[in-house]
Amino acid sequence: MQLRLDKTWKPLDAEHVAALPGQLGVYQIADAGGTVSRIGFAGAKTLFGLRSALEQELQRRPTGAQFRVEVNTQYQSRWRELLMLHKADHGQLPVDNSDKDAVGLGRLS
Repeated sequence: MQLRLDKTWKPLDAEHVAALPGQLGVYQIADAGGTVSRIGFAGAKTLFGLRSALEQELQRRPTGAQFRVEVNTQYQSRWRELLMLHKADHGQLPVDNSDKDAVGLGRLS
């Protein structure tokens, strides 16, 4: 199993978001250059799963952002794993993740 999320980046626009499944999972948001700015998840409280979560992200972001998703029923564990991996690679969480996302976060070695 590969740790890094290596799906293809898609433009964060209404057309691509509308095509998303209403399933649980994790996602990454990046700028046009591929720098990850947020790692999030669509969980049990997200009405239409990944589609709803990315619709909210679309409303908050300027044009030019991109995203990738992974359908995963273990979204909390996978989300934390992606956060730990990002922190191990870059020394910090993505800029749009809050400090409370780091509470209880382990460390990869």
